Amino acid sequence: MAAKVFVSIGKFDLALAVAGGVVNSALYNVDAGHRAVIFDRFRGVQDIVVGEGTHFLIPWVQKPIIFDCRSRPRNVPVITGSKDLQNVNITLRILFRPVASQLPRIFTSIGEDYDERVLPSITTEILKSVVARFDAGELITQRELVSRQVSDDLTERAATFGLILDDVSLTHLTFGKEFTEAVEAKQVAQQEAERARFVVEKAEQQKKAAIISAEGDSKAAELIANSLATAGDGLIELRKLEAAEDIAYQLSRSRNITYLPAGQSVLLQLPQ
Repeated sequence: MAAKVFVSIGKFDLALAVAGGVVNSALYNVDAGHRAVIFDRFRGVQDIVVGEGTHFLIPWVQKPIIFDCRSRPRNVPVITGSKDLQNVNITLRILFRPVASQLPRIFTSIGEDYDERVLPSITTEILKSVVARFDAGELITQRELVSRQVSDDLTERAATFGLILDDVSLTHLTFGKEFTEAVEAKQVAQQEAERARFVVEKAEQQKKAAIISAEGDSKAAELIANSLATAGDGLIELRKLEAAEDIAYQLSRSRNITYLPAGQSVLLQLPQ
């Protein structure tokens, strides 16, 4: 009797385990920010996009393919040429995500690795097209315009594949060795030209100062000559008195000056 009970319990546990396995295989979860596309073995990819949460499917017959619909970054390096045939190294940073309603078409026509297949090719295509419209110098001075043009063209191109680009930016922009050396040589030449211009301007200023000084001396000499012609030796005597007055003032302020009476030998009381 006890053996029959144990056999019955074993069969019940087995049936329960089988039922639990079937139920578990019929459930799947879609995490936040994700969407699911159902592949049916008999009808192919379904057009319905499954949202977040726990859902049922037919085991073995149906299979869920989970897609991340959140924005993800990707850096795409490209080497291309400018309008004046200069090599340009550009790195483009893209924030992308798929259009949820177009996931069945994306999975059918491109696959789960759609970003690997689509983004590098269309980014290279758009960058080569846009950069070829600008000279190397314009790529530097008009970088914002170049970035906006690339963003507009790339967003429009990605939309045809069911992709949304939330942000497109140029993070790296360099030129070939020859162009870099040419720019450095140009900067050195400009600095030397500025230095030469400064030297020339300084010489001109010194020349003008010498002319003004000479004209001043000539005018002073002319005035002195006119004064001598008018006043005779009186002007010279006046200048002597002014000089003597200035010398006397300077000597009076010095502590090392001793005044001796004229005509007397008082130093050390030496005899006459």
